[in-house]
Amino acid sequence: MSADSSPLVGNTPAGYGTLTIETSIDPLSSSVSSVRLSGYCGSPWRVIGYHIVVWMMAGIPLLLFRWKPMWRVRLRLQPCSLARAETLVIEIRDKEDSSWQLYTVQVQTEAISKDSLELPPQTQAEDGRSQAAVGTLPEGTWKDTAQLHRTEEARTLRYYLFRGQRYVWIETQQAFCRVSLLDHGRTCDDLHCSSTGLSLQDQTVRKTIYGPNVISVPVKSYPQLLVDEALNPYYGFQAFSIGLWLADYYYWYALCIFLISMVSICVSIYKTRKQSQTLRDMVQLSVQVCVCRPGGEEEWVDSSELVPGDCLVLPLEGGLMPCDAALVAGECMVNESSLTGESVPVLKTALPEGPVPYFPETHQRHTLFCGTLILQARAFVGPHALAVVTQTGFCTAKGALVSSILHPRPINFKFYKHSVKFVAALSVLALLGTVYSIFILHRNHVPLDEIVIRALDLVTVAVPPALPAAMTVCTLYAQNRLRSQGVFCTHPMRINLGGKLRLVCFDKTGTLTEDGLDVMGVVPLKGQEFLPLVPEPRRLPMGPLLRALATCHTLSRLRDTPVGDPMDLKMVESTGWVLEEGSAADSTFGTQVLAVMKPPLQELHLQGMEEPLVPVSILSHFPFSSALQRMSVVVAWPGAARPEACVKGSPELVAGLCDPKTVPTDFAQMLQSYTAAGYRVVALASKPLPIAPNMEAAQQLTRDAVEWRLSLLGLLVMQNLLKPQTTPVIQALRRTCIRTVMVTGDNLQTAVTVAQACGMVGPQERLVIIHANPPERGQPASLELLPVESSAAVNGAQDPDQAASYTMEPDPRSSHLALSGPTFGVLMKHFPKLLPKVLVQGTVFARMAPEQKTELVCELQKLQYCVGMCGDGANDCGALKAADVGISLSQAEASVVSPFTSSVANIECVPMVIREGRCSLDTSFSVFKYMALYSLTQFISVLILYTVSICRPRAGPGAGTSAAR
Repeated sequence: MSADSSPLVGNTPAGYGTLTIETSIDPLSSSVSSVRLSGYCGSPWRVIGYHIVVWMMAGIPLLLFRWKPMWRVRLRLQPCSLARAETLVIEIRDKEDSSWQLYTVQVQTEAISKDSLELPPQTQAEDGRSQAAVGTLPEGTWKDTAQLHRTEEARTLRYYLFRGQRYVWIETQQAFCRVSLLDHGRTCDDLHCSSTGLSLQDQTVRKTIYGPNVISVPVKSYPQLLVDEALNPYYGFQAFSIGLWLADYYYWYALCIFLISMVSICVSIYKTRKQSQTLRDMVQLSVQVCVCRPGGEEEWVDSSELVPGDCLVLPLEGGLMPCDAALVAGECMVNESSLTGESVPVLKTALPEGPVPYFPETHQRHTLFCGTLILQARAFVGPHALAVVTQTGFCTAKGALVSSILHPRPINFKFYKHSVKFVAALSVLALLGTVYSIFILHRNHVPLDEIVIRALDLVTVAVPPALPAAMTVCTLYAQNRLRSQGVFCTHPMRINLGGKLRLVCFDKTGTLTEDGLDVMGVVPLKGQEFLPLVPEPRRLPMGPLLRALATCHTLSRLRDTPVGDPMDLKMVESTGWVLEEGSAADSTFGTQVLAVMKPPLQELHLQGMEEPLVPVSILSHFPFSSALQRMSVVVAWPGAARPEACVKGSPELVAGLCDPKTVPTDFAQMLQSYTAAGYRVVALASKPLPIAPNMEAAQQLTRDAVEWRLSLLGLLVMQNLLKPQTTPVIQALRRTCIRTVMVTGDNLQTAVTVAQACGMVGPQERLVIIHANPPERGQPASLELLPVESSAAVNGAQDPDQAASYTMEPDPRSSHLALSGPTFGVLMKHFPKLLPKVLVQGTVFARMAPEQKTELVCELQKLQYCVGMCGDGANDCGALKAADVGISLSQAEASVVSPFTSSVANIECVPMVIREGRCSLDTSFSVFKYMALYSLTQFISVLILYTVSICRPRAGPGAGTSAAR
C-alpha cells in the first residue's frame, strides 16, 4: 500500500486529536513507515494575534509560513479532536532516515441527500480501533445498508483529500476512512448481483461519497510556478546576495549570478510545466459510456459520473477503460501496455461466481484496469459484455501509477545529505566570521554602514549562492546525452544514482533473449515412452496431441489477424490450423462456441490417418495464470461422444496433475536434456470430460474439475535465442565489478543455461542450485544444495531448530547460487537469517512471480546494495519502481513504469546509464569541491585582510570589497 493510499484514519484519543498509525507500507510505492494525523480547529483570539504579528512584521511571517506551514497552523489554530477538526496536519515518516514530512489539508463538508454507506459493526476491532484504520476490514463488509453517521439527522459528509485520495469521516467509528475501503470485503457473488446496475438515487449518493471519476493532474500557470520557484529559500538567499553586491557596487558578479539564476528558474518552470502538461494529457480521459439501470434500462453518461457499483455495457468494438471494473459477462481482448509496458493483448474472461472475496490482484484475468485499451469485446450469454465498476479516480491502478509519478519516493543518497550538512557547516562558519569581522572593523573605527555591508558580504563569501545551480548543470548535460542515445529519463535526480550501481537485475525473456519464440519441435508420448522429436507439428497424426497444440490457447481475431501471446501464436502457426470466431465459428459447429480451429485445407485429403482431420471447437477456457503456471481449454468436435480438456503449462506442474501411470520414468531426464541446452519446454496433457458437448455445460465446469487426473501427451520444445548485445554487456559489467543477477519467471534449468551462455556464470565458476521444501505432514521446512552437474544433495538444514545454526560460508568454488520462486518464498518465511547470505551469492532467480521480483529488489537494498533493474515492463513493473535505477525497455518515449526508458530494446542502455551517472557524479563532486574550496579560500583571505586593516572605508565606487576580493 502506498503512502498515497495509506488509510490515515483511526480512533481519536480522549481530549486530543493526534492519531499515530504504524503501517507496513509497500516499499515499491513509498518509503513511508508511519503516519501521524492531528486535528486543529479555529480560535478567534489566535486568529487576531496572527494578523497582529503579520502586520507588525510587515508581512515577513507570511514568507516564513510558506516554508514552515506548521508554524502558521499552530499560531492560527488550536488542537482539537478529529471529530471537530477543520484542518488536519499529516506527518509522514521516511523509513530510510526517519525524517518527517509535514502536510496540511482542509476538512471539507458536503450535504448528503440520503443514508449512505457505513462500516458495519463487525469492522470494530477488539481494541476499539476501526479496522479501517490499518487498512483491513473483515470479509463480508460490503453492504449497501451501511451509513456514515449514527443518526438520520447527521447528513453532512466530512472528508479531506490527500494526494488525490478521498478520506471520509465515519462517525460510528470516530475515524477517517479511505473511500476505497468502503467496498472492501465484497465477494464475486456481490459483483454479479450488481450487474443490474444502480438507480439514479443510489448513484447520486455514491458520487457524493466517492467523488468524480477523474484523475486530475494539477498544471500551474507560469506566474504561479515563477512565484513558487522564486520563493524557494535558495533563490531568496541569492536575491539577498545580489542586492548586497549591488549596494557594494559589485555589478558584474551580481549580474552573472542574476543571469544564471534567471536561466535556471526559466528552465525549471518550463520543464515542470511541460512535464505536468504531458502527464495531464496522458491521463486525461472523458468518454461517454453506457450504464445499466434497474428494470433493464440503459443510460449514456460521462465517464466522470461513474461510481463503484455501476454496471458498464462494454462496446463490442472496444475502447479505453475509464475505471477499474470486474468483467461479469462476456470476454474482452485488452492491451495493457499503458500500465505494464507489455504490448501483447491479454484475454479477460468473466469473473466466476461464488462467495470468494474479490481482489483485483487475485482476479487479474477478470479485471479491466483504468487506462487500458479494450481491443474487442464479445458477449456469449445475453446481448452485452458487462463489467461492474470497482474503483474510480486515484483509487484505480492507473491512479496509483499517476500518484507515484506526482509524489515519487524520496531519493536516499548520502551525497545530497552530506552536501546539505556541509552547507550548514559553512553557514555556521559564516556566522562566526561575521561576528569576528564586526569586532575587527569596529576596532578599526570603520563606519557603521560599512560594517553592516562588510559583515553581510562575508556570509555570501562563505556560502556560495551559485552552488546548487552549478551542480544542477551536471545532471542536465547527462540527461541530454542519454536522450540523444535513446534513453529517456523522467527523474533527473536518479542519474547520479546510476553511478552508484553495484548490482543490476535483468529479466530474461525480451530483455536478455529475443522476444519471439520459435518452435523447435514436439516430443510425442506413446505409452510410457517418449518418441523422437517431430520438427514439424503439422505432420502429427490427428489425435489428442495435435488437438492440444491447435486449441490450447487464448488467441483471438482482431481485424482478421490472430492476436495474443507470442508463444501461442507460434504454436498454432506450427500446426497450420486456422482460427475462426463469431458467427462463422457458430455456423461451423451448429451452436454457439468461443472459437473454432480448422485444419489446413491442403491436408484434409490425406489418407491413412487414424482419425480424420476435422474442425475442433473451443467451448470454454481458463486463461494462463502466473501463479498456477498453466492454462486449459474444453474442446469438442463433430462425432465426439464427449468433450475433451486440454492443459498446457510448466512441465513440472502439469506432470504433477497427470495420472502417474501416464508419466514416463525418464520424464525428468528428458526435460533436463532440453532445458540444459537452453530450450523452453511446455508440457501438454488432456482427458475426456463426462458432459454434453455444448458451451452452456462447459461454462459450468470449474478449473479444479478440469485440471486433474490428466494424461500426459508430450512436450513442446521452443528455442529463445540470446540477443547479440547481451553477452558483451554482461561481460563488461562483470569486468567493472558490477554484479549481474537474472530474475525471471521461466524454468530454473533454462535460466541457468542462459546465465552460463551470456557470461553471468563463467565457464570455470561453480553454480549450485538451492532447493527448499516447505513444511508438510509434520515435517519442518528443509533446504538442499544441489550442484548443477549432479542431482545429489550435498548439504541440508531443517527449520526451525537447525535454521539458526545452519551457515553458508562464501566458497570461491561455488560463487554462484540459483533458486526458484517457491524456494525464495520458503527462505523468506522459514530461513530469514540465511536469506542475506543467499542473496549475496545468488545469481539466478527463476520461476519468480511479479511480487517476488519486487521483494527480491527490496531485500537486496536492505543489504546496502544500490540496485538497478532492467526489464521489458511485462511482469517487472513493481521491481522497476522499487529499484534505485529502473530501466524499462519500451518503445514509448515517456513511460510511467520506471525512471528510465530505453527506446532500443536491448541492455546496451545499462552501461550508458552507469557511464553517464558516474560522469555526472564525478562532475558534481568536482564542482562541489571547487565551489567549497574557493569559498573557504576567499573567506579566509577576506578575514586576513580585515585583520591587517587593508580594508578601509571606501573612497569611491567599488573600492570596498574589491581589495578583499
